[in-house]
Amino acid sequence: MSVTTTCVKRAFKYRFYPTGAQAAELSRTFGCVRKVYNLALAARTEAWARQERINYNATSAMLTAWKKTEELAYLNDVSSVPLQQTLRHLQTAFTHFFGKRAKYPRFKSRKKSRKSAEYTTSGFRFRHGWLTLAKMGEPLDIVWSRPLPEGATPSTVTVSQDAAGRWFVSLLCDDASVKPLPATDAAVGIDVGLDHLLTLSTGEKITNPRHERRERARLAKAQRALAKKAKGDGANRAKARREVARIHARIVDRRRDLLHKLTTRLVRENQTFVIEDLTVRSMVRNHTLARAISDASWSEFRSMLEYKAAWYGREVIAVDRFFPSSRLCSACGTLQKKMPLHVRTWTCECGTTHDRDVNAAKNLLAAGLAVSVCGAGVRPQRSSPGGRSATKQKTPRREP
Repeated sequence: MSVTTTCVKRAFKYRFYPTGAQAAELSRTFGCVRKVYNLALAARTEAWARQERINYNATSAMLTAWKKTEELAYLNDVSSVPLQQTLRHLQTAFTHFFGKRAKYPRFKSRKKSRKSAEYTTSGFRFRHGWLTLAKMGEPLDIVWSRPLPEGATPSTVTVSQDAAGRWFVSLLCDDASVKPLPATDAAVGIDVGLDHLLTLSTGEKITNPRHERRERARLAKAQRALAKKAKGDGANRAKARREVARIHARIVDRRRDLLHKLTTRLVRENQTFVIEDLTVRSMVRNHTLARAISDASWSEFRSMLEYKAAWYGREVIAVDRFFPSSRLCSACGTLQKKMPLHVRTWTCECGTTHDRDVNAAKNLLAAGLAVSVCGAGVRPQRSSPGGRSATKQKTPRREP
């Protein structure tokens, strides 16, 4: 597999500390972005009820008219660039809806929606490492935790604030430094789990750190304190809410840091990866395992592995979720009738004793490579309506 592009779009996210005036201006911008999005969505919904369609150009004209009204005159106080961008985002949401890739767009809540604003090149100035947004006289105080690619100029800047009150800026740049790594013959099967986050066909097991479980007691204490606060917009409740959000943010940061390190190492060491095409969204309906599955973050691991493999000229093969990787003997091909979850080691009739997870990883690797050679469809899309890939039919096995 080779990468034909010489340059990839890459976002670099940094934390920054705004002044009081900058924070107030950005908060106003977030509110205006949310208001414009909701107004445009309401207009398009009403048109949809009349069996009419309104596109981005129509909502852009509406925005101009809204600014001239006395009720919405405050929209003129913030930069127009994020307001236009939110209309483009709404257009994208409707495109995905009409293409049956997403549900109907929903209104943005003041308390629950993500606080963010996107600026294109006309809405910011980037000079010598200083970033200044429109309607602001001073540059942002950014903590440059890592340098931008040499000679890179941001094409889009996204400013956001998370629930813990932290401010972030994301710079989208063309990164020409991302190039395919030297090809190698190494291929690995990867079985995800709960006791061990990853089990490789080489026999290596990577422990699941269970970040959420480690913080569960502290999180429960903070949530109890929040529940005791009077509901409303009081300062005490806001302080308690931020404490809960800070704990959640720490969990997410640690989990994402580990996954980045794991996927980067795997991509550097291997050419081909074979994984199982799991439907995590369905699996979390099991209330006994939902919390542990969410903490393992299998979907995020797969996403990271796929985009890094595309960057560096590697290949990811997804094996059908119905493939019995755990019940199949990797030595002789005998298929066991049952394999309960509590069985972690088992002995085949051929005399081979298997570790359940290592055996599954070996079977995934063999199945993925076999189907890849056959040229069958081994990349089932996660949005496909439950169709089985050719893996289950193509993989040779012998009934006991």
